[in-house]
Amino acid sequence: MSLQGKVALITGAGSGIGKATALLLAREGVRVGLLGRTRDELEQVAQEVQRGGGEALILEADVSDPGQMQGAAEQLGERFGRIDIVLANAGINGVWAPLDELAPEEWDKTLSINLKGTFLSVKYALPYLKRAGGAVVITSSVNGTRMFSNTGATAYATSKAGQVAFAKMIALELAKHRIRVNVICPGAIETSIDENTEQRDLERAKEPVEFPEGEIPLTDGEPGSAEEVAKLVRFLASDESRHISGAQIFIDGAQSLLQG
Repeated sequence: MSLQGKVALITGAGSGIGKATALLLAREGVRVGLLGRTRDELEQVAQEVQRGGGEALILEADVSDPGQMQGAAEQLGERFGRIDIVLANAGINGVWAPLDELAPEEWDKTLSINLKGTFLSVKYALPYLKRAGGAVVITSSVNGTRMFSNTGATAYATSKAGQVAFAKMIALELAKHRIRVNVICPGAIETSIDENTEQRDLERAKEPVEFPEGEIPLTDGEPGSAEEVAKLVRFLASDESRHISGAQIFIDGAQSLLQG
């Protein structure tokens, strides 16, 4: 897919979609910058990349911190001389709670990591992307874009909707630099994101809805895999999608059509 020799910045690279994408792109000849907050996880991914003959650079940083993100992008760009691909993937579910119980600091944390982190990831890679064009892929969600039935996920859904608006705005702004920007909206995917979710008192706020058995029609309820999402990212990062920008692509087995 014409990826040989390119350089990718991947946030949230220590697990889930970020890890799967890093491994897949590395097999295609992409040199990967693995960005995350947990060094042990990043080192394990880097070792897997290297065992497959690929090249990886560990970038330990908090996506919500401007100084750390600028430093990480500069470190990657200086190491390899270029950045061609950005996967803005890092995110948290955060706190899911009724609105009257959701604390301002809980709202701020979710928006800071999910939405501000996306902005910073693209902003500081931009000087390198502008040199020869490139591709940005943003990991949003079905929540806040086509599905609004997860009561209590207000901060999370808002951050995900914001990512879509951000992607479409910059897709037009950056087109003159031959930079493509697309956003993917996964549904239920087997990742570790649920481990950082705190749910409080949702039963009293939820509408009483009973879904048919198997909430993901295409797979009879089975969630998708991180590797399946990684293949979509690979396509959007490659020249195979050279005329696609500003697109919002759902990868959810029709889950959000049923549960929206």
